[in-house]
Amino acid sequence: MSKVDPIMTRDIVAIDGPAGAGKSTVARKVADRLGYAFLDTGAMYRAATWLALESGVDMNDGDALAAITRSMELDLREEDGRQQVMVGGKDISHAIRTPEVTRQISTLDHNPNVRAHLVALQQSIGARRPTVAEGRDIGTVVFPHAACKIYLDASLEERTRRRALEFEKKGIAFDPTKLMEDIRQRDLRDMSRSVGPLRKADDAVLVETDGLTPDEVVELIVRLARDRA
Repeated sequence: MSKVDPIMTRDIVAIDGPAGAGKSTVARKVADRLGYAFLDTGAMYRAATWLALESGVDMNDGDALAAITRSMELDLREEDGRQQVMVGGKDISHAIRTPEVTRQISTLDHNPNVRAHLVALQQSIGARRPTVAEGRDIGTVVFPHAACKIYLDASLEERTRRRALEFEKKGIAFDPTKLMEDIRQRDLRDMSRSVGPLRKADDAVLVETDGLTPDEVVELIVRLARDRA
């Protein structure tokens, strides 16, 4: 895996946390406020998962999953205030947010060869310009020398409520009980995986978002980022 010079990551804001903690919404707004690029690393794993499913790859074949990830023609763009995820020239921004992709994503993000490829890609993106990156191993693996590290969290109930609202807005059918269990199981898998497990970096600031509006969380992180830059 390629390494990025620590000096080049002083303008990185690393935001980690579990599913539904509000990382994408907050990170995008923080990036706008700071004039930084926005990098949703979870979208990269979702894109690889979508491609594997779309291509009929055996989800139990680790080598095949790694191979299709390496072959993926991925392009992340900012379009009208949102991140547009393109694979092979096709906009899959909505397709990667379906429950099926969510259920299968852990198969890829537990694969060390998939992770090695995507982490190297994330590092190369972050080296180009100041970046707000969000995911699950940003402050611990991808950008361990980031100037500002945040661990964004919320209760399971609150995270389930937010994900349900997201599905409702997009017209995606879901079972509320199963949704909560899916998120609980995702947490367990993310925290127990052998490669890049979800955890709070020792020097990260814990931000609990229950009871806070997205704008309040953004304001807090922007202040922290400016203090630590």
